[in-house]
Amino acid sequence: MLETLLSPLRKLGHWVIEAIWRLGMISRFFVAILMNSGQSLLRFHLVIREMYFSGVLSLIIIVVSGLFVGMVLGLQGYTTLVRFGSADALGALVALSLLRELGPVLAALLFASRAGSAMTAEIGLMKATEQLDAMSVMAVNPVARVVAPRFWAGVLSMPILAALFNVMGIIGGYAVGVLMIGLDSGSYWSQMQANVDLHVDVVNGLIKSLFFGMAVTLIAVYEGFDATPTAAGVSAATTRTVVTSALVILALDFVLTAFMF
Repeated sequence: MLETLLSPLRKLGHWVIEAIWRLGMISRFFVAILMNSGQSLLRFHLVIREMYFSGVLSLIIIVVSGLFVGMVLGLQGYTTLVRFGSADALGALVALSLLRELGPVLAALLFASRAGSAMTAEIGLMKATEQLDAMSVMAVNPVARVVAPRFWAGVLSMPILAALFNVMGIIGGYAVGVLMIGLDSGSYWSQMQANVDLHVDVVNGLIKSLFFGMAVTLIAVYEGFDATPTAAGVSAATTRTVVTSALVILALDFVLTAFMF
């Protein structure tokens, strides 16, 4: 009877200890990336190449998703504002919703699903095929050569992708509010201009996306570097990247919002 009662507590304790251990390992890994970033930044073409892989190849899903999210905001925002008799404020509602919250968060979730999982799979496959060990044998630091360029590419790509998501969302809101519903175009843009603050809304939203990019990319490269060198291990690491990134993004969003707004 006592063993049955203690079993859930034992499992909980094991999970907590493992979570703390992994947090410590990823913190050490982050320090190692920072210490080895000088070589990557001196050979910036490596970062540019990875920015193409993680940023440019993510443009389609970011642009299309941003457009449809903006269109949904236009429809939902219009029906909500009509109840309060202020439908002309649709432009401000769409812009503030995207710039403050939806743009950085949704862009980061999409980035984690597409680019983050690809980073983990690529590094995990390099580990499974012993390419990382071969680099170490040839006196090439795999953290400096493989991990650091991908990390900085993700950090630099995420704010740009979030900004593009916001732009396409505003265009989607304009298409629904002005072209479909028939609101005045001047009111749409003037309300947006009057209510959106550069520092509070735009800059803080980009700062959010920068933190999200750091978190997602760090999780992605760590899971790939730490993956078990088997097909099942790489698959499990890719799954952990997407799940952990989503949870971290939402938790970090709450913390940043509390401090910024």
